Amino acid sequence: MSWKSALACCAVFAVAAPAAAATYPKHTLGNTQLRTLPRAANGRDYLLYVALPYSYEKEPGKRYPVLYICDGYWDFTLLNGFYGNLIYDRVVPEYILVGIGNQGESPDYDTLRRYDYTPVPDPESDPKGATSGHAAEFLAVVEKEIIPFVEKEYRVDPSYRVLGGSSLGGLFSLYAMYTRPGLFQGHIAPSPAVNWSHDWLFDLDRQFAASGKPLDARLFLTGAAEEWPDLIAAILRFNAQVSRRTYGGFTYQWRLIDGERHTGTKAESYNRGVRFAFAPRAPKD
Repeated sequence: MSWKSALACCAVFAVAAPAAAATYPKHTLGNTQLRTLPRAANGRDYLLYVALPYSYEKEPGKRYPVLYICDGYWDFTLLNGFYGNLIYDRVVPEYILVGIGNQGESPDYDTLRRYDYTPVPDPESDPKGATSGHAAEFLAVVEKEIIPFVEKEYRVDPSYRVLGGSSLGGLFSLYAMYTRPGLFQGHIAPSPAVNWSHDWLFDLDRQFAASGKPLDARLFLTGAAEEWPDLIAAILRFNAQVSRRTYGGFTYQWRLIDGERHTGTKAESYNRGVRFAFAPRAPKD
């Protein structure tokens, strides 16, 4: 082949159009829905991630307890992923899973959750509460807007609700347990940020204990063995404090998740926590 012929072949290869990329169907999670809510009383726009039980369409007369999860944008698919395993093992009842999130194209989740999930402002960086300390307002939205919406739109058993959240979400779940006892029958708190605002939650627990009131709830609390040192030290202290409580109706379980760090603890914590929270409603073999 002459050099001219070789050059012509190279030119052909250089300008040849690439083959069209193959396209495939996207995988979606069965039995799931996204529900947008009207602007809430606190001025925020929330989005709900909803997973319905497998029997929901087949058994129109059946009602289901609900598991509400903070940080739905992160943790909804995690919890939905092991749902079938728990049902198969008959360790939980069928339940509706509701993840709570935020609307918008690219929400700043870290900023939004810090505002909603913390009960008091950060005394160092935000003493006036511009970006933190609004858990009371968010809890009011959960109680008066989100729960009524779910119970209106779906076949819910309103006598049994569970609230779960990790880190700041765990702080919020614990805050809700003390400030609105009875709103949820179970609470799950993997690696909760109990050291927020110089151990503010420790004082809330002491105040509740001093009141002499019962606390009819199931609480599953965990910490990660490879957690940030300051946080795991605080969680261990909180566990020691709560373990001494004799609240009427209170059932408590603690677990240290070995080999995990702050977010890696979620998988085991939620798997075991959901089982513990729903144990009273598990099928009777």
